[in-house]
Formats: sequence, structure tokens, C-alpha cells
Amino acid sequence: MTQIKLNFKHPSKVFNKNIFKILFNYDNFTEVHYGGGSSGKSHGVVQKVVLKSLKDWKTPRKVLWLRKVQATIKDSLFEDVKSCLIDFGIWDMCEWNKTDNTVVLPNGATFLFKGLDNPEKIKSIKGLSDIVMEEASEFTLNDYTQLTLRLRERKHKHKQIYLMFNPVSKLNWVFKYFFEHGQKMEDTLIQQSTYKDNKFLDEPTRRNLEILADRNPAYYKIYALGEFATLDKLVFPKYEKRIISDKEVGHLPSYFGLDFGYVNDASAFIHVRIDNDNKKLYVMAEYVKKGMLNNEIAQVINDLGYSKEKITADSAEQKSIMEIKTNGINRIVPAMKGKDSVMAGIQFISQFDIIIDERCYKTIEEFDNYTWKKDKNTDEYYNEPVDTYNHCIDALRYAVESLTIQKNNKKKNKNTLRKIKSMF
Repeated sequence: MTQIKLNFKHPSKVFNKNIFKILFNYDNFTEVHYGGGSSGKSHGVVQKVVLKSLKDWKTPRKVLWLRKVQATIKDSLFEDVKSCLIDFGIWDMCEWNKTDNTVVLPNGATFLFKGLDNPEKIKSIKGLSDIVMEEASEFTLNDYTQLTLRLRERKHKHKQIYLMFNPVSKLNWVFKYFFEHGQKMEDTLIQQSTYKDNKFLDEPTRRNLEILADRNPAYYKIYALGEFATLDKLVFPKYEKRIISDKEVGHLPSYFGLDFGYVNDASAFIHVRIDNDNKKLYVMAEYVKKGMLNNEIAQVINDLGYSKEKITADSAEQKSIMEIKTNGINRIVPAMKGKDSVMAGIQFISQFDIIIDERCYKTIEEFDNYTWKKDKNTDEYYNEPVDTYNHCIDALRYAVESLTIQKNNKKKNKNTLRKIKSMF
């Protein structure tokens, strides 16, 4: 093995202060890194774990890098780790197995990149030294508990599990487990950061985050400052979260919706099944990602096997709809929208018992944070939702729009019939 020597003559140009001060501190079994968007927390943890892995030559470390859903890891956590290895000048010395997405460092340390949507696959992995949970709020308490049990290899010193996440709401397990009782947990390091701690942040992103302070103070607290803000009144206060089996819902009709985004907002694609007889709405699957071009969206829909399905998309993006159609998604149609369409969609969805597959973590995040607006002067709520945490929910509204229109038309027809009868 070739020895590697990394010289950081000017650490301030490489590390943010909040990660540099604990860069070589491995005293705590659990490290919780949370805070606002663009705070650099994930990048800092990646730097720390990479350096830790490069230090040990006698007993090479074995690190499990995790997202809740396997499909999301390649474009997020893996790219962050690869970028760090490139920055440190050692990526070309690494062996990358593209088949199982495993990276072996020059000193023999192994990086595994997995999703926890199939926990059984994780149980077969032995000899782990460290585990990194990106977007830890996507996981469950049981996931975290089971993962800590995977760190039992005696040969490794300083075994650790790292959690990184943006606070979403106090309903999430990470708040209840690590923060609710206000007590310092034994053998746990908790570190908060905000965009103000990230000296490498570009100025336009910084300005956009600060604009939130006036536009939406509650959202600013959560997204920019990384606080567990007490949320206002939820639009959908009740839903069930669990694994939904195909056997349970295979006979039910499917509906699909697409909300467009690009730089600041993600594009969101949703698959829904409706049980009208028993008034149950099932959110089966989601695909949510920023920076997607229209041909990439079309490719995702095709890869998911839904290219021949009717898909209702945001009508504000007529050009995007046409481009997706020319890429083989022939049954994509624009949403009707119209006056009060948001409220009509919300009212329609609210009549059902809502069950969300627990792997649809972005939809779950939105349901936990989608609130009604409040009058600042009177503190009274009114029938208009806050325009944040709503990309998956908008896609959900588009998916069921045809059913919403059918219901409204039936209601109008009944009212018309009553008026006619009253004339005789």
C-alpha cells in the first residue's frame, strides 16, 4: 500500500470552523449534526469520516454510507464523498466498483453506499467501523437502533455513527429521541450549524436564505437557522405511515402527478392509488430531485415503468409538458387548475384516510410541515396554505384532479336537479 500524506497548510481554506474543531475528536459513539440548509454540515462530516478512514493502515476501516432510499444515494451522498476524495487528491488512487457502488481507498479502507429501503441487505454486512446516516430524519428510531447494533466489530477502535439532517418538525423521531427532554445524552455529540457558519457559501444563496426571514419567518427558522420551530396548524393533521404492499392495493386504480422544479425547487413525481369504496388514499411512490431537465424527467418516468400511464402535470409548464411528450411520455396532460383549485384539491384529499408508504420520505416531510396561513394581526387562520413544503402535495393534487372535477360536477348536477324539481 502506498502511504498518503495530506498537507493542509491553510486549513481555513479547506474546513469550516465548526467541523475543524472536532475533526479528530472520536470520543462520542453518536454524532448528531443538524442545522439549516446550505450550512455545510454534510460536507463537514464527509471530510471528517474520509480523513478518519485514511488514518488507519493496520486495521482498514469499513464505512457504511446510508440514505433511507437506495435510488437517492448515487446523486447525493456518493457524489459528496467522491467530491471530497477528488479535493483531497486521492480519487484516482481509489478502486470504484460501479456494480455494487463500493469504493476502496489506497490504504484498504472500504466505503459502502446503501439504501435502507431493504433492511435485510444491511444485516448481512459485517465488520463495520462507522455508519453515516444522511438525511437522518428520513429514517426511523428502529432503523437507528438496529444500525447501532451493527457496530460490534472489536478490532475497530473509535466506532461511530453519524447523523446529518435539517430539522423539519418536532413530530420527527430525531427531535423526540435526542432533543425532547432537554438532557445531554451520554456518549452523544450534538452540533448545530446554519448558513452563517458556511464561509464557502455563495452570495446569491445566502441572500435567498435571508429573504425568507421576511417572507416566511417559520420557514426561515427551520430551513435557514436549523431550529425545531413549533409549526402552525397543519393542513393534513392525520395520516398513517407504513410499508404498503402491492398485494394490499394491487386491484386499485393508479393516478400519477408531476410538479416541476429546477434550481431552488425539486421536481416531484407521485404515484397514488385510490380506494373510493373505503375512502382510502395510498401514496405509493415518489421521485423527487432538483436540477432535472425535461428529458431526464421523461427517462425517470420510463425507467419507473409508467411511460404509458396518464400523468397530470403542472399546467404552468406547457413547454416542459410538450418536451416530455416528445421524449415518449405520450399521455402526459396539463392540470386544469383554475380558481380555488388548491382548496378543491385539499378538500378532496382530506375526505380520505391517507396512508403514505414510509419510503416516500419527502411526501412525509411535507405532510408534517404543510400549514395554513395565519393573520399576523389577529392570529386567526384562514383557508389558504403557506406556499412551502408543497411540491409532492401539488403533484398529489394534480394526480387526483380528474376525480376532484368529477366530484364537483356531480355536486353541481345534483344542485341543478333540485332547482328543476322545485319549479314543479
